[in-house]
Amino acid sequence: MNMTDSIRSALLARFPVFRQMPTPILDSLFAAAAPLRLPIGTVLFDKNMPCEGFPLMLEGSVRVSTPSAHGREIVLYRVGPGEACVLSGGRLLGRSDHSARGVTESEVLMLKLPPAAFQDLMLHSTEFSRLVFDMYGARLSEVMELVEEVAFCKLDTRLARLLAQRGPVLETTHQSIADELGSVRVFISRMLRNFEERGWVRLDRERVTVIDPQALQVFSRQ
Repeated sequence: MNMTDSIRSALLARFPVFRQMPTPILDSLFAAAAPLRLPIGTVLFDKNMPCEGFPLMLEGSVRVSTPSAHGREIVLYRVGPGEACVLSGGRLLGRSDHSARGVTESEVLMLKLPPAAFQDLMLHSTEFSRLVFDMYGARLSEVMELVEEVAFCKLDTRLARLLAQRGPVLETTHQSIADELGSVRVFISRMLRNFEERGWVRLDRERVTVIDPQALQVFSRQ
């Protein structure tokens, strides 16, 4: 199986909506779309950059976040296999620049639809447009939950929830956790040490091991 056939098979497996499209449409789509394999840490897009296409994720993960002028950021959502970056779709539909940053968290394989191909599918494929708007609905719910957490939940309960959801082992730094929660490292380190003293986690270099997820879940609901 050559590279084109491999990408095509991966696309049909991850996005069943394309199985319903006639072969000539798929052929023209693959002629226009660009398969990309990107290493970890690649900036896929950034604030105020023009949107160059609609990425369909086949392998790996992309973190979408909004950065501040002081270098901090808060993670809006992640894009995994079988998902697409709806922020890019919104930029293409609105013909505007990006308002957030997308960075690969692992090696990524994606198929990027150029703007013209994306617009054509939105106009002529009911199944594709429904897929895009369903993704919008799911992402909007995630972002609304995030807004509620930031506005109404204490930082320690948000940290407990993150650990309970992402455990049992988080291969990450205190700074990365702080970035994800929109905080600073010193506060996160202090809370993690407190959790360790309670016997809920174990801290090692660039690793947090969740020992008592139930206690974290109970604490996160306070």
